[in-house]
Amino acid sequence: MKLNNSYFFTLRENVKDEDSLSSNLLVRAGYIKKTSAGVYMMLPLGWRVMDKIMDIIRDEMNKTGCQELRMPALIPEDVYIASGRRAGFGNSMFALKDRKGQNYVLGPTHEELFAIAAKMQIRSYKDMPFSLYQFETKFRDEPRPRYGLIRVREFIMKDSYTFDKDEEGLNEAYAKQFNAYKNIMDRLNLEYKIVRADTGVMGGLLSEEFQAIAPMGEDILVLCDSCDLASNIEVAACISEIAPEEAHLPYELVETPHSRTIEEVTEYLKEDVKKFVKTLIYDVDGEPVAVMVRGDRDVNETKLRKMFNANEVELAEPETVVKVTNAEVGFAGPVGIGCRLVADDEVMHMHNFITGANRTGYHYIHVNTEDFKVDMCGDLRNIQEGDTCPCCGGKIKFAHGIEVGNTFKLGTKYSKALDLQYLDASNKLQYVWMGSYGIGPARAMGALVEQNADENGINWPKHLAPYQVAVVPVAMKDENQVALGNQIHDALEAAGIDVLLDDRDARPGVKFKDMELIGIPCRITVGRKAADGIVEFKPRTGESVEIPVEEAVAKVREFLG
Repeated sequence: MKLNNSYFFTLRENVKDEDSLSSNLLVRAGYIKKTSAGVYMMLPLGWRVMDKIMDIIRDEMNKTGCQELRMPALIPEDVYIASGRRAGFGNSMFALKDRKGQNYVLGPTHEELFAIAAKMQIRSYKDMPFSLYQFETKFRDEPRPRYGLIRVREFIMKDSYTFDKDEEGLNEAYAKQFNAYKNIMDRLNLEYKIVRADTGVMGGLLSEEFQAIAPMGEDILVLCDSCDLASNIEVAACISEIAPEEAHLPYELVETPHSRTIEEVTEYLKEDVKKFVKTLIYDVDGEPVAVMVRGDRDVNETKLRKMFNANEVELAEPETVVKVTNAEVGFAGPVGIGCRLVADDEVMHMHNFITGANRTGYHYIHVNTEDFKVDMCGDLRNIQEGDTCPCCGGKIKFAHGIEVGNTFKLGTKYSKALDLQYLDASNKLQYVWMGSYGIGPARAMGALVEQNADENGINWPKHLAPYQVAVVPVAMKDENQVALGNQIHDALEAAGIDVLLDDRDARPGVKFKDMELIGIPCRITVGRKAADGIVEFKPRTGESVEIPVEEAVAKVREFLG
């Protein structure tokens, strides 16, 4: 690859509308370009890296016996209605009509179409197991696209699906795909954790996420300092802290002027935050629900959604809060609340606690569980750092991660919805067992930049860089340098090494900075000793050495390993 007369640009300054290290560097280095919120062009350098990532994924998928195909992105809406997922996706699904008025969507994921394709193959138990995969563009109308390639509205995903006659077969297929995913992550040189996760709109029996460790990661990973516990905070189980026994006192109304938040009320009443219970009003599939947690805890909306088997859970609008409490926002409490009431288990072990009084400017003190009626209780809070590990009693710690892969045991969820059946050995109809497995190549690219960037730019793993070596003639007006640069470029290319020749008529410092910014692992500089057959070899993060030109190919090969 020769830069002169090629599509190549870099930016010297940081990009104002990019909110992460990786997106800023990828735009500055000419890998991607935003066209609208959450939608990016993948430019030539970016596509070369994407291609290398996808080659690794494809290789590991093929090793499992998975067959590649391609599904459409434009899908009749009825397909998702039939599976029961249209309501679950809600506004995150792009919807449109064709000229005949038929409803279509842009596919956010493809379980339904793969199940439909499987029906063409499956008649009896002898037709399984088998597995299929694709690289296809997905569309999700994210409410807050951000962090460049990490949270987008249009992206390529590798998704694969396994089909088996029973749960034992699914477990075997899952293990094979799971191991392939570990191989992929290792080959990508990602630092990652595998955590249990919520099955979400996908449904099924099990979900495990492959999380690339990164400080800016949106997901909070729950780890233990003593055992191998690894979970997404959404599903991390909590052990309730049992409050010491106290004689129950009758509750009393106290005035708390200008005190709405937990911080304000604790300061006003001079009480420990652990003596408070906050009551939050949620909209659960259109119904108001009051949720109680201890004052220093946060509601886990995923657990709340699962408690009600709901599609959507979000904090209620202020007018709803006023309606069910007869008070301004900030004074909700369980006594006399005008909607269903649920409580975190921990609250049920508290005594003489403080709550809102459903009256503006007032709270109750000495409230106990007999003073109100709870419709349901359960584990409804987020685990916190320093909490007790539910597995071994150790202490919980957090890390942040970027979800780059996810594996699901779907069971018979989709086969029942879409009537995917087979005849067993006894000639009886049974439902097919399915698994679903996804990786985001672009997310992996963004995660790699987050994990490996330095003060000079992107620092790709050697095998994933768009070009593994840059040949840089210092002076394009020097015929010896130009000739030797081309000679080295051609020799490296003939040796099967991805090589870039920076033959632009630019200052040496500009060329060097650009090669560091875009992340080329090593550089051969052709300078004033070109006439003597001497060039300079420099690893991107190492010291330079002078070598005879005849050793250039061998030196690069040695460096690349």
